[in-house]
Amino acid sequence: SNHSTLNGSTHAKILSNDEYQSIPKQCTRKMSGLSIASNGFRSPNMTTPKELCDLLSGSRVINKILIANNGIAAVKCMRSIRRWSYEMYRDEHAIKFVAMVTPEDMKANAEYIRYADHYVNVQGGPSHMNYSNCELILDIAKRFSVEAVWAGWGHASENPKLPELLHRHGIIFIGPPEQAMWALGDKIASTIIAQSAEVPTFPWSGSHLKLEWDGDNNENIRVPMDIYEKACIKDATKGVEVR
Repeated sequence: SNHSTLNGSTHAKILSNDEYQSIPKQCTRKMSGLSIASNGFRSPNMTTPKELCDLLSGSRVINKILIANNGIAAVKCMRSIRRWSYEMYRDEHAIKFVAMVTPEDMKANAEYIRYADHYVNVQGGPSHMNYSNCELILDIAKRFSVEAVWAGWGHASENPKLPELLHRHGIIFIGPPEQAMWALGDKIASTIIAQSAEVPTFPWSGSHLKLEWDGDNNENIRVPMDIYEKACIKDATKGVEVR
């Protein structure tokens, strides 16, 4: 059997039952996808995301994704997953996409719209009215019964409120968890965490601040508001002095 694989090989190996059972040991998760796809491995029986989830002892199956972005970001996401789905399942539509579309996107005949299985008309104008509107994204995700949301870059992708809302409603956010985004998405908080871990930092208004941590790796690291406030500069004059 021949088919094109992600690493450029043209030969796919049809596995015996014993080899098939050993796949989980061969699997490694990579940024480009599962190694069983890039190495040319494919089970003749694996045709759905559910089967792959069972094979890897996963707990959540993703059949439908909401693309909460537009433009080239949305195109790259859907094109990559379509290609991966074909390599894995021989069906590029194994995973469905729901896209958000503003009047401006529609008027421009944006390329990403053609990649989606369904699209939802949303209000145009500034980003906070559409792609950065976390409540709107959650509402669409619930209405279309998607299992996951991909926010790409820009817009709502850097807002920890989005993964927090989705997590609360049992929807997967394809990206960092809200705890990591709250802690590291803010320059002041992330710098305080860095210097608490003895990472060298440039002198700044919060250079003297460090967090108390008992070494418990299961504990969520938080920056208390009183410490955060001590690191902040309230007016431009003090900012110039610190500089």
